[in-house]
Amino acid sequence: MIDLHCHILPGIDDGAKNLEDSINMAKVAVDSGITHILCTPHHNNGTYRNPKYDVIQQVAALQKELDSREIALTLFEGQEVRITGELLEDIEQDNILFADIDDQYLLIEFPSNDVPAFTEKIFFELLSREITPVIVHPERNSVFIDEPNKIIPFLEMGVLSQMTAPSYVGTFGKKIQKTAKIMLEHNLVHMVASDAHNVDKRSFYMKEAYELMGKEFGSDKVESFQLVTKDIINGDSAIVPNFVEVKKSRFNLFR
Repeated sequence: MIDLHCHILPGIDDGAKNLEDSINMAKVAVDSGITHILCTPHHNNGTYRNPKYDVIQQVAALQKELDSREIALTLFEGQEVRITGELLEDIEQDNILFADIDDQYLLIEFPSNDVPAFTEKIFFELLSREITPVIVHPERNSVFIDEPNKIIPFLEMGVLSQMTAPSYVGTFGKKIQKTAKIMLEHNLVHMVASDAHNVDKRSFYMKEAYELMGKEFGSDKVESFQLVTKDIINGDSAIVPNFVEVKKSRFNLFR
């Protein structure tokens, strides 16, 4: 199992506080069936800045620790990049890590309560450079909670989106769980990742999410999500199902 979004690196954002936390997270991940993790510390979110080469060094150091302890987990370098007006400049300055080595997929975070007005312009520029934005945890953004269809213009552009496993299993409350389920049902999200920060309140829940997804939507949906995840980490073309617009009566239930 591959996890595309995880704050396992020690002491560089609001995830693992120290090496001990990172090791504990790695053990829990392996026990739950995770074999590969894309390490995605926050970058440029107003509090944390973790440029490309710093993250590469951090991942190499943690991988060395895992190997020495015979913890069977493979780490990849990445970032959870906050969308800003300076994003393209940051890419040009080689400060940005992508989800794949071919620099085709970029994990993009919005502010929790907003979708910036310049988002469409930034996405257009990224796509024109053959970079596919991947919106992380849209089910936790208040704009999409109020009206899930607002993500559709981005999907029409070719943007992808990633649901957070704890959201779907209910860790963040019923409102976010309902949003995750309806976005899943209408193909407004294309993959699931943990966004794990620790082993207590913000753990992985990947296995639980896939089990629930299989129960509610069938094994084909699980296989589709796992294949998209694999395609992204490999830098291959990801094929996703067509989205379905959410009827007003459905998302009015969230208000």
